[in-house]
Amino acid sequence: MKYPAEESSTLELKKAIPENDQIVKTIIGFCNQKGGKLVIGVDSNGAIIGIPKNDIQKTMEYINKSIFESSSPAIIPLVYMQIIGDKSLLIIEVSSGMSKPYYRTSEGLDKGTYIRLGRSTLRATADIIQELQWQSRGYSFDTMPVHRADEHDLDDKKILEFLNERKTSKVQKLSHEILTCYDIITKEHAISYPTVAGILLFGRTPQRFFSEAMIICSHFVGVSGRNAIASIDCEGTLFEQFNTAYNFVLSKLERSFTIQAPKRKEQLEIPQEAIREILLNAVIHRNYHINGPTKVAIYDNRIEIFSPGTFPGPISVENLDLGLTYTRNKAICKAFREVGYIEKLGSGFLTLFSSYKKAKLSPPQIIEGTNYIKCILPRRSFLTSYSQESKNDQEILNLFKIAEEISISDVIKILKMTRATAGRRLADLTSRGILVQAGKGRAVRYRKR
Repeated sequence: MKYPAEESSTLELKKAIPENDQIVKTIIGFCNQKGGKLVIGVDSNGAIIGIPKNDIQKTMEYINKSIFESSSPAIIPLVYMQIIGDKSLLIIEVSSGMSKPYYRTSEGLDKGTYIRLGRSTLRATADIIQELQWQSRGYSFDTMPVHRADEHDLDDKKILEFLNERKTSKVQKLSHEILTCYDIITKEHAISYPTVAGILLFGRTPQRFFSEAMIICSHFVGVSGRNAIASIDCEGTLFEQFNTAYNFVLSKLERSFTIQAPKRKEQLEIPQEAIREILLNAVIHRNYHINGPTKVAIYDNRIEIFSPGTFPGPISVENLDLGLTYTRNKAICKAFREVGYIEKLGSGFLTLFSSYKKAKLSPPQIIEGTNYIKCILPRRSFLTSYSQESKNDQEILNLFKIAEEISISDVIKILKMTRATAGRRLADLTSRGILVQAGKGRAVRYRKR
């Protein structure tokens, strides 16, 4: 019998009660993130094997006491037994904590704070610990003061342009009330400072204060490697960065055209709204406390968007299609929404997935790693159209996922093709410029162009 759910950022399965303090670390990780459940009595394949019923009550009491005494602030988990069929499971469950960060008392705050990322429990970095502290106090990093800056570092013209793009009444003159309302400035000890959002959205030179708060866009040769055809650093305000990156990506995509009545209709190989939404997410929701740029990499078969930070609040890879909303950067999000970049909160990933489904493309992949999120957008490239025409061609091209070069013998052996078919398909792919041939006679090898 299989357990009805798979391991995730909120569920961990164990065959037996772990030794050492792994239970405490996992529970702390759950409390610091979205909450979660540790199920004991399920093996690595998801099969329910149960645990001995002898002394289960004492085990539950021991686990409760161990977690309570080993964590700070103290965690009181819900520990109970669940019977499925004739098997008994031990369940340890906690909610997302209100007093973050939680840490293992014996290791202290710096070394004993743990978080859940995907199926793993990891030690939190200093940046993550600080963000957890802000979360528990209701702070948003983008509303904090930039003490090295003053109001002269803000561009009044850009602020007025923003205010007059809104659908509300026009503004002729800036005031401290307006700037404070939009968290562009904040007061500390009777002195006004620009906020992080103020500098990033309307600063004269934002990278002077946040050197890595930019987007690096690169167009690479082929489907792997780092041989760049073109690259651009998108700097300036967040609005300027988004527009520059968006136009760069669009310029690298292939287009098809259809004639409808007297007009010619252009269609991109990737839905334009998908590119727009994923770039907006990378700009608006990234963690600007982390000193690293957002990166966009364009390959022949995909686009990768790498953004610093993990998903905030209750959002995770598993629930992106639910339309949940949790704002990391409140002031930045408000500014983008009021000038029409965001139509509806929580719709970004829904639009991404639905647009790909409508276009009948392979679905995007979202990966959450240690302090980064990577989104992979498959392209409908020229290789895809050719590979759809021939199953044999697709099978041959798939071999390059595991090797940089192949021989006709590899194709014959792995794909069980006849020598005549393998030779004909390799020659055709080479003549079409998809493969490059090197060597002569029996030493002939093939690489993807």
